[in-house]
Amino acid sequence: MSGAVVVGAGPGIGQAVARRFAREGLPVALVARSEETLKSAAEAVGAVGTGVPGGVPVFTAVADSTDETALRAALDAAAAELGPPDVVVYNAALIRPDRPGELSVRAHLDAWAVNVVGALTTAAHVAPGMARRGGGSFIVTGGMPEAKPEYVSLSLGKAGVRALVELLDKEYGPSGVHVATVTVAGPVAPGTPFDPDDIAEHYWRLHTQPRERWQREVVHSG
Repeated sequence: MSGAVVVGAGPGIGQAVARRFAREGLPVALVARSEETLKSAAEAVGAVGTGVPGGVPVFTAVADSTDETALRAALDAAAAELGPPDVVVYNAALIRPDRPGELSVRAHLDAWAVNVVGALTTAAHVAPGMARRGGGSFIVTGGMPEAKPEYVSLSLGKAGVRALVELLDKEYGPSGVHVATVTVAGPVAPGTPFDPDDIAEHYWRLHTQPRERWQREVVHSG
């Protein structure tokens, strides 16, 4: 039985999205960098799944999104456990303030690896299979609808995400893969206009949109 994969399943949007899909009865695979994060996420998703008849399977795998070998292995393990995914969400990001010239080249490359290349690696691993099956969703968490000089690396990364989604849509969209981004235009925090549970609704809506109404980008402006 296939379901949802969330890469970057930390507290906030990642766990909220996983809970949202679990509420619909979908099995959920969680990928994160640490066992501690995965334990917390699995408990949160499992608690939601108790409200679904029979519960929902929850699979976890440790992988850093910048480690191509580990990330691909985690995605393969999730597919072996739950089946080819219906929807994959890439939510990993390196968020930190930095102004022009403050970061070294190495630091910029590290940020780009998390914010953009990890999403490309994930898509390259799962989208071809979705295309062969004629359906599926690949959704990336975006942000920074306007570049900010106090967040240079993040602004560059989110601009890269927007371009990547356009490229993936051109490559896999004609075969039935819905590629989209949820652009979050503010700091995420429970109980605010940027509550992660509210943001998670966009992911479910994108995944269930009929093809003739597909959106490539949804902006959550609060």
